[in-house]
Amino acid sequence: MNTYLNSFMMAGALLLTACHTQDKTDTGVIGKRNITVENGIMTPEILMSFGRISEPVVSPDKQKILYGVTYVSVEENKSNRDLFVMNTDGSDKKQLTNTSTSEQNAVWIDGGKKIAFLSPESGSSQIWVMNADGSNRKQISNYEKDIQGFLFSPDEKKILFIANIKATDKAGDIYPDLPKATGRVIDDLMYKHWDEWVDEIPHPYIAVFDGNALTGITDIMEGEPYESPMKPFGGVESFSWTPDSKKIAYTSRKKTGKDYALSTNSDIYLYTPETKDTVNLTVGMMGYDTNPSFSPDGKYMAWTSMERDGYESDKNRLFILNLETGEKNYLTDNFDYSVDMFSWSPDGNSIYFITAYQGEEHIFNVKLSDKSIEQITTGYYDYASLSPVDDKNLIAMRHSLSQPDEIYNINLQSKEAKEISFENKEILDQLTMGKVEERWIPTTDNKKMLTWIVYPPNFDPNKKYPTLLYCQGGPQSPVSQFWSYRWNLQMMAANGYIVVAPNRRGLYGFGQEWLEQISGDYGGQNMKDYLSAIDEMAKESYVEKDNLGAIGASYGGFSVYWLAGHHDKRFKAFIAHAGIFNLEQQYVETEEMWFANWDLGGPYWDKNNAVAQRTYANSPHKFIDKWDTPILVIHGEHDFRILASQGMSAFNAAKLRGIPAEMLIFPDETHWVAQPQNAVLWQRIFFRWLDRWLKPQATDNKTEETK
Repeated sequence: MNTYLNSFMMAGALLLTACHTQDKTDTGVIGKRNITVENGIMTPEILMSFGRISEPVVSPDKQKILYGVTYVSVEENKSNRDLFVMNTDGSDKKQLTNTSTSEQNAVWIDGGKKIAFLSPESGSSQIWVMNADGSNRKQISNYEKDIQGFLFSPDEKKILFIANIKATDKAGDIYPDLPKATGRVIDDLMYKHWDEWVDEIPHPYIAVFDGNALTGITDIMEGEPYESPMKPFGGVESFSWTPDSKKIAYTSRKKTGKDYALSTNSDIYLYTPETKDTVNLTVGMMGYDTNPSFSPDGKYMAWTSMERDGYESDKNRLFILNLETGEKNYLTDNFDYSVDMFSWSPDGNSIYFITAYQGEEHIFNVKLSDKSIEQITTGYYDYASLSPVDDKNLIAMRHSLSQPDEIYNINLQSKEAKEISFENKEILDQLTMGKVEERWIPTTDNKKMLTWIVYPPNFDPNKKYPTLLYCQGGPQSPVSQFWSYRWNLQMMAANGYIVVAPNRRGLYGFGQEWLEQISGDYGGQNMKDYLSAIDEMAKESYVEKDNLGAIGASYGGFSVYWLAGHHDKRFKAFIAHAGIFNLEQQYVETEEMWFANWDLGGPYWDKNNAVAQRTYANSPHKFIDKWDTPILVIHGEHDFRILASQGMSAFNAAKLRGIPAEMLIFPDETHWVAQPQNAVLWQRIFFRWLDRWLKPQATDNKTEETK
């Protein structure tokens, strides 16, 4: 479970629109926009105009695909998601909903005759059902709190849904005569998480469904102060019904407070609604155990498992459990890469899965019989979902550095992937994307490092271009063919920059040795890898070696702060977003202590811990006397992962040192930037800063024009 990897999935998440009560086509609905692109060059406004496809679901008869598209309005500063359906070959595309209420979590029911989904139309997020053509829309749940996700049992007589329970007492609970008091009384750790105060936690409920309404609602973890799904990114993939609808598997880390903050030891539990019995299926497996999924015949349960407690970026292994014998089988023990999402083949004889592999996210298949693994997809792409249709076809979402998610039909015999959604064709056809090049650059320890180079549109090798070193976050998320609505490398190229994006040490997709080198060595080999990449590219005649910049977020922001004190005048400008400036400060400010203990090596006060002491000796704040280069600092005040005080400290230190510095602070954003107008502001300030310091000729000309 790599948290920054999941943050790329959230990069496109935007504020939900306000609730709406019309059961018909709304006026003023945010929808697809007709865009005219000038000169073929991408702008922040064009980036915000792409339709964002998500959650493709194949119908029971394997003939249709249900999916959602989110559209953004910068003017209204909000977004909206509607539902669409098309045939599996891409024909007969229809829009099913046209409301301002953002339908989510849509699935087929009643043999494909109906569709169930979440909507806030009634004033809170509840489960709704409509006919497959979008007609006869009606609400079937009326729970007292928002429903965050749901999963029908295979016989559709029961529904599991997710809703919050209270986790802590508020001031008014302790002192009823102070109902408006806002102070929080805290006596243990994990009181905040990523982007929220932990006042509530999610629990799974099971209800009986008679075709019209939910009854007999039962909290299957009643009285337990533990979360399921696990925050901050868990959802309905944390649950799985057995094919006979008699039992359900769920994921939970049954710990609270300090124990929760120090451990990644989650387990898979099997719950029987009839008897209310619960059995732990993964006793003795000490790391993350997540994403249970039963085989079509119900004989096996597959799940992903990490081995070591406290290591959130351990190898994610694929296991199956024989439910009759209790035998566990490690399917990917001879595969030196981590499994992300997976899905059973229709015949149950194999499992398809996605993994980061050599700088791309591709689909593989593993056979249960002999654990042989076959690569299904290839190319400069990332696959983001997979749904096997039959033994001949598979439906998947795919994106790249040059294209947002679209839906593809993959022929399993020929391995050909054919686009079928074409949601963004009209915009993409007008854009000139920069060339993406794969380079294997030598490192200081005589290894080869995959580095993506993105060139400006209409690149001319006889000209010179300012060049950016892109520093990845995570720290363990791969620099793959990712598409981001903030850290978009094609957007940087469109602004006239060559982008150098190295898969430095500490990233998934190049084996465990490459991945694990970074732990306890933040200022070590991975920083040498960054310098190797930019130094190699600086040798090219078309690179302006006197106008280099370094940019990054989260661990990438830390990297920028570290490079600011060690770059030996290589760079002329820096941008650090949500970065760690003071590692000692970070250790006692962050929330997931397992991460700080594993990656930093332990607490800074442990003077006998050589790894930890090396880490803190390399904290960027200890090299502020070496800073000599203009820096832009960006941070959100609702970022509880890396507090805004880190960014403010870096900015203040730079100003006190007399270094040109600017800070973009968002009082209402988290580790990410979710609101559309803030997203556009981010892009404008980002390039204004880079252009000021890396395009001096252009800046001078603009100054002359305004005189």
